[in-house]
Amino acid sequence: MKDDLYKKYIIDFQVNLLTCKSLGKGHNGIVYMLPEKKVIKICFSEKSCRNEYYILKRINNNKYFPRVYGMSGNYMIRDFVDGITLKDYIKKNGLDKGTAVKVIGLLKEFKKLKFKKYDIRCKDIMVTPDNTLMVIDPKKCFSKSRNYPQHLCKGLYNLGALDIFLNVLHENSPELYKKWNDKICKYISTRICI
Repeated sequence: MKDDLYKKYIIDFQVNLLTCKSLGKGHNGIVYMLPEKKVIKICFSEKSCRNEYYILKRINNNKYFPRVYGMSGNYMIRDFVDGITLKDYIKKNGLDKGTAVKVIGLLKEFKKLKFKKYDIRCKDIMVTPDNTLMVIDPKKCFSKSRNYPQHLCKGLYNLGALDIFLNVLHENSPELYKKWNDKICKYISTRICI
C-alpha cells in the first residue's frame, strides 16, 4: 500500500484538493483529508515541510507519531490522526491521572528517540477516541535543545491543570520531577508548584 500511496500522491499527484475536506490550518500549513484515511499537509514553506518530514521519517512506525508516506516540495502524505487536541480534551474533561501518566510516557519516549527537545505544545498532542496520545506537529525535535517541557507546562498552567500534572509527575516519576520542577516553577513564575 505504501508504494501505491507514493505513486498516487507523490509521483502522479492524483487528487483534486477541492474535493477534500479541510481539517485545519496552523502556523506551518493546511491539512486536508484524503481517501485511505490519510492526510496531505501542505506547508507554507518547503523548509518547514522538509524539517517535519525528516522527523517523522526518522521515527516512522513509532506509536506516538503518524506514519509518513512521502514528501514533494512543500507537502507530505501521512496517516490521519483522529481525536481532539490535549488542550481541548482538558477543557472538556479536565486532566485526570491516567492522561497525565500518558503525557509523562510520551515525554519519556522523546528521550528514547534521542530528541534534544523534551517539549511539545498541548495543541500538538491529539487524544484519540481510544484515549491514546499522538503527536501531530513535531518541531525541531533533533535540532533545538530543551531539557524540560516548558511549553507543555505553560499550556497546562493556562488550562488550570499544571498542579495535577506535577503531582502525578512527583508520584510516578520522581527523578523527572526533581530535574524539572524548579525549571518549571521558574518559567511559570508562580507558587503553585509543590
